[in-house]
Amino acid sequence: MSLTITTTPNRSRVTALLVTVFALQFLVALDMSLVNIALPAMQSDLGFTEAGLQWVVNAYLLCFAGFMLVGGRLGDVWGRRAVILVGVTVFAVASVVGGFATTPGVLVAARAVQGLGAALLAPASLALVTTIADPARRRKAMGLWGGAGAVGGAVGVVASGVLTDWWNWRAVMFVNVPIVAVALIAALRGVPRGTPRGERTRLDLTGGLLVTGGVAALVYAVSSTGDHGWGSARTLIGGAVAVVLLIAFGVVERLGSHPLMPARVLATRSILGANVFGFMLAAGQLAAFYFCSLYIQTVWNVSPDLTGVLFLPFCVFVGVGIVVSGKLTARIGVRHSIALLGLLGAAGLAVFARMPAEFDFWTGILLPSLLAATGIGGSMVLVGAAGTAGVDPGDAGVASGVLNSSRQLGGTIGLAVLVTIAAHSTVARDGYQIGLAVGALFLVAASVAAWLILPRDRRPA
Repeated sequence: MSLTITTTPNRSRVTALLVTVFALQFLVALDMSLVNIALPAMQSDLGFTEAGLQWVVNAYLLCFAGFMLVGGRLGDVWGRRAVILVGVTVFAVASVVGGFATTPGVLVAARAVQGLGAALLAPASLALVTTIADPARRRKAMGLWGGAGAVGGAVGVVASGVLTDWWNWRAVMFVNVPIVAVALIAALRGVPRGTPRGERTRLDLTGGLLVTGGVAALVYAVSSTGDHGWGSARTLIGGAVAVVLLIAFGVVERLGSHPLMPARVLATRSILGANVFGFMLAAGQLAAFYFCSLYIQTVWNVSPDLTGVLFLPFCVFVGVGIVVSGKLTARIGVRHSIALLGLLGAAGLAVFARMPAEFDFWTGILLPSLLAATGIGGSMVLVGAAGTAGVDPGDAGVASGVLNSSRQLGGTIGLAVLVTIAAHSTVARDGYQIGLAVGALFLVAASVAAWLILPRDRRPA
């Protein structure tokens, strides 16, 4: 039994599948940035220490990044319908518990469990796209996946400010529940039963434990740099543990009969190039959200709710990027399109880096949003297609997990590097601009790497 839809399916079932793809990816991307502006309110209400507050973000990141490969492979082995249903249920329960939290420990634990749920949902969302045999419908699904990822992050910033100012910080946890409900109903209707291979295979538990521990240790080490520096004991020990565990993971995968991440997954230039590009793209995208949000609030003295609203043009232009990517790929192919859109995104970040000292919507928000969102949104769709190109349906989940892990690690490590670079400036405004400028260089490097690594297109589209 195969999960690939090879016959003409019921139209409502296809619609439900597309809604599932969008809702899952939107939910995961949304919660990456949803709590950022709400953090001060959480600290004031629950009594977080300065060191403890960062774990509202880090607990989610650690579990999300650490369990991503395992989550992707579980979908391949146990079936994506079952994994999605478990994932959305876990996410919903954690969101409700977090919304009712009365102590810092409960909120941090809820965020960690949200990360576990997200690690099941993110790979499944992209893997579902590979089940669609019809090229037109698959392109539509890929556009929804890419758009949900880019828009979800921007909407998270908008919603974080608006919900916190108009209600309170608990709303940023409860807002997940209706999205989860939509995803659950759509998945029950649109996601077929069964496993990609038609039979259950063994799960590499040893490899899963090693890669989960290794990635989590790496994220912990990088996250510690903000408070303790790159040369601190926490950072160095965490980095050393990560290296040892990830090397052990590589050895186990090479020798095992049922590897969690088969070597064939990264054996093609298309998948390798997509992961390299995705790693640096995430760093640039997070730089835009992080530094622009700080610049608008601290330099322009704009309120948090209005700061969130100013990200709406970015959301709109992501849709423009998706349309442009389809037309561009039909003319010049995926390789050239990814490189060109990456450079367009870099140009947008470079313009953001020249934000004026006084509020200016046209040159400080609209123009750079047009360039950055069009390039980032369009390239995100194409990197998703390249990252799963030619993958066997039975490996689609782990290939999706690898790509999502690359993006997650790229965002975490890249942003930590950019924050460190920006912190060396004695003037906050200069530091924000430097961070955005270096983020633009990341996207330039990503475009060059993608153009060099990705295979030449035999034909357009």
